[in-house]
Amino acid sequence: MDVRTCTINLNHWYVVAQSTEVTRKPIEVRLWYHSIVLYRDSQGKIHGLENRCPHRQVKLSEGKVVENSLECAYHGWQFDSEGICTLIPYLLDNQVLPNCKINVYPVQECHGFIWLFLGNQKVLESQSVKPMFIHEWEHLNYISTVSVIDCQAHFSFLIENLMDMYHGHLHHDYQAWTEAKLQELTTTEKEVKVIYEAKSYYKIDKIWSISQLFFPQFRSLHSEPLMVNYSYPHWRSTLGEDFTLYCLFCPINLTHTKAYLIHFTSLNAFQRLHKLPRWFRQWIKDKLSGTAQTMLDGLVKQDIKMIEQEQQAYTQQIQKPTYEINPTISAVQKMIKQQVKAKTIN
Repeated sequence: MDVRTCTINLNHWYVVAQSTEVTRKPIEVRLWYHSIVLYRDSQGKIHGLENRCPHRQVKLSEGKVVENSLECAYHGWQFDSEGICTLIPYLLDNQVLPNCKINVYPVQECHGFIWLFLGNQKVLESQSVKPMFIHEWEHLNYISTVSVIDCQAHFSFLIENLMDMYHGHLHHDYQAWTEAKLQELTTTEKEVKVIYEAKSYYKIDKIWSISQLFFPQFRSLHSEPLMVNYSYPHWRSTLGEDFTLYCLFCPINLTHTKAYLIHFTSLNAFQRLHKLPRWFRQWIKDKLSGTAQTMLDGLVKQDIKMIEQEQQAYTQQIQKPTYEINPTISAVQKMIKQQVKAKTIN
């Protein structure tokens, strides 16, 4: 089985949008060859439906929300949150509504993102799969920055990039770590966990420490454990106690991957801050949100360039061998293949 042609295991929750992106105005999102329309009803609840009007097969995301129904822009047919046609404005008295129904997808809104499930309903009902827990999102001691990854490549190239910490020198001024050395590799049926010993450029222990994100002269190298974890289908990493990153995947097709990279800066070292009123701490969290945007976007841009080159090389020279010495990569590839088999079993 070629890992570059592996499908995804649909029996997991995938992130398809940020919460702020979904309003009363319908939007299209895509997940593994599926076009889905998302919208909020009058109570603010999010719904996910097949993005297709059964009348003429046009996209319902081009329409609008009327009360709690989704109205097609073409002829004004309306569909409720169960995907059932409830109104055709020009229906004659002697006609009945057609017995047409479009697919409805389970969605959840949590941790600032919209999660969608495409898989087997029995797996979902068994509660064996849940969206990845991101406790830092609501926690007042963590400052978040989100960057969108959109690359023309198979998702395996992206996860390999995230798990292989030997590519740190690619990032130049955006580099957060250096001199990574593999210390421990642990694999189970559900995750690949790797510990690298590395040197970090940042130390968040003083009130002015946040300035290190903007001024390189304030940075100083020091040893920190660099932990990366691939808990299919998403990724998490920590650099010492100061930084946590998540990558939430949304594979679109075999050669197109979208993902959301979330960077958290910890304020746990500031004990006095924790004694301040909650409203003030929330104000600080909101005010400092996005402080790592330049660094994170820079990292993403450089990684995408390399990942897309890998995909292009694979596509153009499919018979050319590659040479890999990091055992982490083979462990990741094995898990991706195992998830394809698990999908067929479920």
